[in-house]
Amino acid sequence: MPSIEGVFAVVQTEWIPPSVDISVPSMARTYDFLLGGAHNFAVDRALAEQVERVMPDARSAARVNRAFLGRVVRHMIGQGVTQFLDIGSGIPTVANVHEVAQAVDPRCRVVYVDKDPIAVAHSELMLADNDHAAIVHADMRDPAAILGHPETRRLIDFDQPVGLLVLMMLHWVPDEADPWGLMATYRDALAPGSHLAITHVTADQQDERLTDVTDLIKDSRSADQLTERSHDQVLALFGDFELVEPGLVGCAAWRPGGPGDISDTPEMNMVIYGGVARKP
Repeated sequence: MPSIEGVFAVVQTEWIPPSVDISVPSMARTYDFLLGGAHNFAVDRALAEQVERVMPDARSAARVNRAFLGRVVRHMIGQGVTQFLDIGSGIPTVANVHEVAQAVDPRCRVVYVDKDPIAVAHSELMLADNDHAAIVHADMRDPAAILGHPETRRLIDFDQPVGLLVLMMLHWVPDEADPWGLMATYRDALAPGSHLAITHVTADQQDERLTDVTDLIKDSRSADQLTERSHDQVLALFGDFELVEPGLVGCAAWRPGGPGDISDTPEMNMVIYGGVARKP
């Protein structure tokens, strides 16, 4: 008869896709841990704990970014947007885009995109009974695969305004991969009246702790490596779209609705830039 420990180990690994190397941390799973999620491994938790030793309020920064997502989705719906493309959606947690959007307007349609197989597997389970939302397994650096995917085409009408969300993603795209050209491709696919939201880690106004975090990620052998960018560099990702007020700011300062949208640690309110822009 198998031991309790053996049964528990089988249950714990049943949800892991066979292609996943659980000896190397994933930033999607590390972020999941920082948000209080359960779909992460010891190697992800170890990296998160190292990050927290350097930057004790890292969880607060993750929470502030998540709160930004909800405010942005509601703002876009207020501007008439009812279809959303969330690139780099990550492992499902609380207040996912379709939950926020469909609570306001049940007609809203959402396509999630992620390259992490665990994020995709759990999104498929979450969306199994939702005909107005789907997950696409793809890398954001392959816009043709995302924009032309059958699920994207089923749910998104690119002749109508789209809410494009690229949150906490572009700092994983190195300069040599040209994130500015990549975003131009996505912007060109959108109809006038569409909105683009971006959040991006920045070293502006930060001390050496962010450099130390970048070095920790580099040493972890993760496939995801952090590239901090300046205000001007992040601003350029919006191209000729028109920024809505208050512009590109620390994401906690983007139309906060209450204390839960802001960190008690001032630096954590500025470690991530956030902004929303409209295509004229």
